[in-house]
Amino acid sequence: MAGVRLQKYLSQCGVASRRKAEELIRAGAVKVNGRVITELGSRIDPERDEVQAGKRAVKPRPKGVILLNKPVGVVSTLSDPQGRRTIADYITTHYRSYFPVGRLDYDSCGLMVLTNDGELAEVLLHPRYGFERVYEVVVKGRVADRVLWRIERGVRLEDGLVRARVNLICRNEETSTLRVAIKEGRNRIVRRLMERLAYPVQHLMRLSHGPFRLGSLKPGQIRRLSEREYRRFKARISAAAAA
Repeated sequence: MAGVRLQKYLSQCGVASRRKAEELIRAGAVKVNGRVITELGSRIDPERDEVQAGKRAVKPRPKGVILLNKPVGVVSTLSDPQGRRTIADYITTHYRSYFPVGRLDYDSCGLMVLTNDGELAEVLLHPRYGFERVYEVVVKGRVADRVLWRIERGVRLEDGLVRARVNLICRNEETSTLRVAIKEGRNRIVRRLMERLAYPVQHLMRLSHGPFRLGSLKPGQIRRLSEREYRRFKARISAAAAA
């Protein structure tokens, strides 16, 4: 069935959480094209239908991008059934319609991109477009040069071959610090890659994803791109996808 569920649309537009939006619908506080809607399964066409919540006309929020420095010990989703802290705890209700572009595991930190632009997210995530994710990784042990070469040639994991660009930043007998660039976002892929090579990860921070950079953001800080920045990055991403 075409269209968007009414409660989802209300949530995306920042009216309320989806649960609160359902309560508004049940209470008869929502109208579509002047008619009160109380059925939760109702769908609307955002391009054609006029929606009101109370006396307020509901319109989609302008598209944009938020950058977040996710701290360690935070789940990279908007909710968690186990009650752990999530990235939603760092985002104001004004950006309720934004969703994460990919994930970053619980024990890792660094850049997460959030957007309400589905097209931008799809292109940024798809491996065929070649947008790299760059990580600074501290591993246990002194990584030999032959291991760096092996990573670039490819290492086979249980879910397929993994190749990455890797640069040695520093090393000693206890640890090595690497910069790893990879074009796919399989679950815990960098950690699994290094564990496969017998160099378990002690610290992992994502520095960039495609054209977006962590920069000087501190853990827990967010930055919303200006409209001008958003349009510039969107143009770069679209041009790369069309090439």
